[in-house]
Amino acid sequence: MIGVIDYGMGNLYSLGKALERLSCAYELASEAEKLDRYDGLILPGVGAFGDAMRNIRTLGLETPIRRYAESGRPILGICLGMQLLFTASEEHGQHEGLHLLAGEAVRFRGDFKVPHMGWNQLRLKKANHPLLAEVRDGDYVYFVHSYHVRVQDDADLLAITDYHQDVTAIVARGNVYGMQFHPEKSGETGMRLLANFAGLCEGVLR
Repeated sequence: MIGVIDYGMGNLYSLGKALERLSCAYELASEAEKLDRYDGLILPGVGAFGDAMRNIRTLGLETPIRRYAESGRPILGICLGMQLLFTASEEHGQHEGLHLLAGEAVRFRGDFKVPHMGWNQLRLKKANHPLLAEVRDGDYVYFVHSYHVRVQDDADLLAITDYHQDVTAIVARGNVYGMQFHPEKSGETGMRLLANFAGLCEGVLR
């Protein structure tokens, strides 16, 4: 069973429908004391970093999420949820994240359209990682974001994309995973990635 963390800022409907299409059992989870019951957690997110962290803290979820990650079970952040896994963000001021990965979310800067919105190709950095099983270099996924993560350690990068620069797309360190794009809106490739994460939660993939 996967717990989808509901802290008031996630795209829960489309993510839930995607998990249902995969026949993946899930529940919405907003109570801190219940997080430990799940085989894996997904942290979705839509909106501003600071507001998201405020909601997480108000619900008393910050420490339980960190403890869950320390337990070795899989946790996946999606879009803003991925950014929340990192150290900090500069979105509307400086805000601390969950400190599960090292790096900072920064705004796109340049003479090009922001937000980055649309289909972009993945460039795989670690094609043999189990999260990327059956995902190919050049597969397209769907992005909507104005901030992107600068990772502190390139070893955490599983895939990047190009949007006038190299942009972090998929990250992993141990049991902590993140996808900047929306897998639930990314067609066959997105569904494969969600299925792979479910396999990691079930212990099928290692």
